[in-house]
Amino acid sequence: MPSLSSFASPTDAGIAEINADFNPDAHPAQTASPTSALARHVAEGLSRPQKTLSSMYFYDDEGSRLFQQIMALPEYYPTRTEFDLLTIHQAAIAAALRPETADEPFYLLELGAGDGLKTKILLRELLAAGANFTYVPVDISMAAVEGLSASLRRELPTLRVEGLVAEYTRALTMMAARPGRKAVLFLGSNIGNFLPADRLDFLRALAQPLSADDRLLIGFDLQKDPRQIRAAYDDSQGVTAAFNLNLLRRLNRELGTDFDLAHWQHYTDYDPLAGAVRSFLVSSRPQTVTVAALGQKVNFAAWETIHTENSYKFTRPLISTMAAEAGLRVQTIFTDAQDYFADVVLSPRER
Repeated sequence: MPSLSSFASPTDAGIAEINADFNPDAHPAQTASPTSALARHVAEGLSRPQKTLSSMYFYDDEGSRLFQQIMALPEYYPTRTEFDLLTIHQAAIAAALRPETADEPFYLLELGAGDGLKTKILLRELLAAGANFTYVPVDISMAAVEGLSASLRRELPTLRVEGLVAEYTRALTMMAARPGRKAVLFLGSNIGNFLPADRLDFLRALAQPLSADDRLLIGFDLQKDPRQIRAAYDDSQGVTAAFNLNLLRRLNRELGTDFDLAHWQHYTDYDPLAGAVRSFLVSSRPQTVTVAALGQKVNFAAWETIHTENSYKFTRPLISTMAAEAGLRVQTIFTDAQDYFADVVLSPRER
């Protein structure tokens, strides 16, 4: 585990990078060359009968800026709801994650920590309670881990931080070799972006390296009024539409495609039977798009779609069933006052 960066703070163990082995077609955003990975993904995705592009590629600089706007929209409830949930239940959640012996050391790992806004609620609570822990933000982006570590040095100077740049399951496998409890955070509603079979595979991969004493805290967006869910993904100001369409701008810039955005529309819908929000880009006329980086042309019929995102919503029975299938058991479910969102503490079953 080579050390790529270390910081002056005595409470910061630095950042390590793991060169994970993985299937680049299954995890295209995690390769060393994002542009070539994007080209392979586009070649495969646009050759399907139902053309598809992954939401992984939403987040260029402009996409990230637009998503920050989305999180502040009145229709977009998930971010602020989970923030409030963590604020209300911070003491109980912290207690559920730490070992029963008060001074026993443990690791708090976060998968895809981002800016850590919500996590800092738990970090402050654990520090105030005198917990003996090291925070390990895990991300595939060195910049994301360095940025969060720097902000934590400023805001929480006594916190021990050991950033890890790695693919999630590889990071968990490495950390499993260390003594002490691992409490793993996967906040937000990111689990909902997986198709059901992929979601189960992902949960099994998370559970496999963990012992029965370890814990997972996963955020689940719950099923609710279908109109409210749909509005969160098709806001009245058109920010979500701009976010979806920005994916085509990225392809134009990075792969030399010639998508004419005047002839593409954002469309999203929510299926309450499947509990799934599905988002699309819709071609409003017959057109041919050139992909210069691939030397290919792609034909689109009028009103043909490109599927860009899934966002699944959950019920308590579904969470329990899914956990059991993945070799996990539900320990505690924390929800907000309106029952919109759940942060669920899970433990691996005895093997």
